[in-house]
Amino acid sequence: MERHGNHIGGRSVEAATDAVLESRNPARLDEVLGVFPRSGAAEVDAAVAAARAALASWRATPWPARGEIILRAGLLLEERKEEMARLMTREMGKVLVEARGDVQEGVDMAKYIAGEARRPFGQTVPSELRDKWAMTMRQPLGTVAIITPWNFPVAIPTWKLFPALLAGNTVVFKPAEDTPLCALRLVEILEEAGLPAGVVNIVFGLGPEAGEALVRHSGIAAVSFTGSVPTGRHIAGLCGGMLKRCSLELGGKNAIVVMADADVELAVDGALWGAFGTSGQRCTASSRLIVHRPRLADFTDALVDRAARLRLGDGLVEGVDVGPVINARQLERIHAYTEVGLGEGARLLLGGEVARDGELARGCFYRPTIFAEVRPQMRIAQEEIFGPTTAVIPVDSLDEALEVANGTGYGLSLSLYTADLRTGFRAINELEAGIVYVNAPTIGAEIQLPFGGIKNTGNGHREAGTVALDQFSEWKSIYVDYSGRLQRAQIDV
Repeated sequence: MERHGNHIGGRSVEAATDAVLESRNPARLDEVLGVFPRSGAAEVDAAVAAARAALASWRATPWPARGEIILRAGLLLEERKEEMARLMTREMGKVLVEARGDVQEGVDMAKYIAGEARRPFGQTVPSELRDKWAMTMRQPLGTVAIITPWNFPVAIPTWKLFPALLAGNTVVFKPAEDTPLCALRLVEILEEAGLPAGVVNIVFGLGPEAGEALVRHSGIAAVSFTGSVPTGRHIAGLCGGMLKRCSLELGGKNAIVVMADADVELAVDGALWGAFGTSGQRCTASSRLIVHRPRLADFTDALVDRAARLRLGDGLVEGVDVGPVINARQLERIHAYTEVGLGEGARLLLGGEVARDGELARGCFYRPTIFAEVRPQMRIAQEEIFGPTTAVIPVDSLDEALEVANGTGYGLSLSLYTADLRTGFRAINELEAGIVYVNAPTIGAEIQLPFGGIKNTGNGHREAGTVALDQFSEWKSIYVDYSGRLQRAQIDV
């Protein structure tokens, strides 16, 4: 068990207090991977000071040079993919094949963002006046705060860190308290790739302590946060009062719609992956399955049969399909929703219990859970559970299916299975979500497209894709008048 400090100014720095957090393996809670400081305002101050001291030099570094560092970091991450994936499985719990995918997403983001370093990032536009030049350019915001969740401990930080760095910002990074070691290794790779000391600083700690101090800090120009809706609302309120930019990605209550003409076997494949991949701990998880009644029995029977054969266990063990949930607190929350579903009158078809047999008793395992006879307004069909629980909701028409799919406070990811091209394109137009899939589950976003949603899913910002730089850069409009005389725009001569 190793004790780590905060990473400030390129070195490990002890916290001002002796309070600590332990990173534990959720598959074996008696295994402690490391001990980290439980930081507060003093540590945040030190990290912001280091980041601000590094800003002028990093901002002056040419965009292509910044891109080369990010690319080298991506190549190092690629070389160490297996090492990072195994660490992630031990610290976060997702099965090894998924952990490799998490790391690969970080590699892909590095390559994509590094390429943006040599692409045009402004425009030249015609002026309405003679001998006058008009153009735009991007500039960094300054020092930004990045606050990330535990479910994608490499991918999500890279979605935020790499664009922020390419745009010329310096960063104070507060990772989730459940996955600090993955965050530390990622930043160590960036510095090994040539990132100057102080450009990225890590403060470990709890949200109400370190996170709160970071958001409130006057030296922070912008906040990028992925997490829960209540916390997102709180951050938005703080940033609004300070006129500070913030981007929020806050979750979803995503649905797969299965129409009567769908390939049922393909839809079941998608539902299994969407509902139980990462133990349902994805903001894009398929927690609602909206099924046209003519296929309800076939779909439900096949889903239950397949889900019952999923193997729970340590994600490092060959053949395991579903790993643990992140911690005991989340385990209790997931089971509380099972009790809610039963109390609402939904019929439990599978699971609905904590797994306590054999080796599973050492960790935080919840059996894949399927509810049937779910009504659209039940809490289990409206609230984000963030666990391996999904609800089957019958519908009688495409109109009803679209209404039910759109009928939550979230709008992240929605999916529809059909063999009819007209149905598919109607769904593309009418599903209220930032991401729509046809004949694929609600998970599986690729980094070259924008990621994010509407309604309570966030505040309208997008990550990744062609808009990746938008939340971390400021547009500047520039006019150069070489006429040698006063010219007045919009004033008739």
